[in-house]
Amino acid sequence: MAWLRRWWSLTGPTALLTPSDSADPGTPHPDTAAPRTARDWSFDAGAFVIAAALGGVTLSVTGDFTGSRMTSGQVATDAALGVLCCVSLWWRRRWPFGVALVCVLLGAFSNFGSVAGLFALSSLAVHRHVRPALVVAALFVPSAVVCSIWLGRTNSWSVMLPALATAAAATAWGMFVRARRQLLSTLLERARRAEADQLVRAERARLAERTHIAREMHDVLGHRISLVALHAGALEVALDLPGAQVRESAALLRLTAHQALEELRDVIGVLREEPGQEQPSTVPQPTLADIPRLVEETRRSGARIDFEMQVDGAAAAPGPLGRDAYRIVQEALTNISKHARGTLAQVRVEGAPNRGLHVSVRNPQAVGAHDRPGLPGSGTGLLGLQERVTLANGVLVHGPDAAGDFVVEADLPW
Repeated sequence: MAWLRRWWSLTGPTALLTPSDSADPGTPHPDTAAPRTARDWSFDAGAFVIAAALGGVTLSVTGDFTGSRMTSGQVATDAALGVLCCVSLWWRRRWPFGVALVCVLLGAFSNFGSVAGLFALSSLAVHRHVRPALVVAALFVPSAVVCSIWLGRTNSWSVMLPALATAAAATAWGMFVRARRQLLSTLLERARRAEADQLVRAERARLAERTHIAREMHDVLGHRISLVALHAGALEVALDLPGAQVRESAALLRLTAHQALEELRDVIGVLREEPGQEQPSTVPQPTLADIPRLVEETRRSGARIDFEMQVDGAAAAPGPLGRDAYRIVQEALTNISKHARGTLAQVRVEGAPNRGLHVSVRNPQAVGAHDRPGLPGSGTGLLGLQERVTLANGVLVHGPDAAGDFVVEADLPW
């Protein structure tokens, strides 16, 4: 009896699908059936009128083709059953299989309902899979033969081929409409997904750019603010400095703070820009040739640095390579100023095209506690360097070595 329950389930209600629906037209969705739109109302009313009109014409000319007159009882029965078939078309969207079966059964005793049966069969092919539609289409043939016998025709078997042809045409039309709706639904769904994916990719790109900007802000402003703190600390301790040296230190403080504000304004300006309105940065990006200047600025803040740079063709080095090397040295010197003030730092930069670039910053561990608290930090500077070097296909090593010195070394491809 399982097969009977399976076939009976096909008579259940199905969703009123539109070309924009993404659901399978053959799957029942009784809980999600959409209400009829104005277009559905007009189309269903038109189907009823057409089925009734053509059914009436078919009934009126039946006697001319058969050569026999229908009795008044047959005409009344034919017309009544035909009207029932036409009225049942109103539910052909929700119960396509049930309505098609009713029209086939009633059509065995009604020429009036033949057109309504074709409408129901076509609607079944639209809303269900092809197997139920083929079954109902096959039932049209014996239904037409029974109707011909009921009407008293002498050549009852001659109606088999026309009935099969019209049933096949109605089924084919319904399958065409179903395939077209599925195609439109698939295309619309793909368009929606493509639009959603585009928005996700754009948002990811914006987040990646903001992360990059945040990393640059950490590298740049962290170093500048560290220099400001070191200059201010030197002025605080050395109270007996000559006036000229005090003015020089104050000038350094002002210059460093001004540079930090300029870089901060540039970064915040990028963050505030709307998508599609990005403007190029006005702050020049550091290069490999700017590393000596960075070391000299740090020295002027009171740091002790042993610097050596042996790079062939430093001026012609690629921009990303120079920027990565600069940020590595900058972050290492910033960490030294925060956590190991007063120690002697060793900075080594060497390399050449086709040999790669090696950057090394080394400093002894700080001994004893400082009188002043250390500068606050985010704790993500070395992690940012690790990500930067990894993106450049390089290798970064940081941490204490066997001698107890803290080392930051990086090998970058060139």
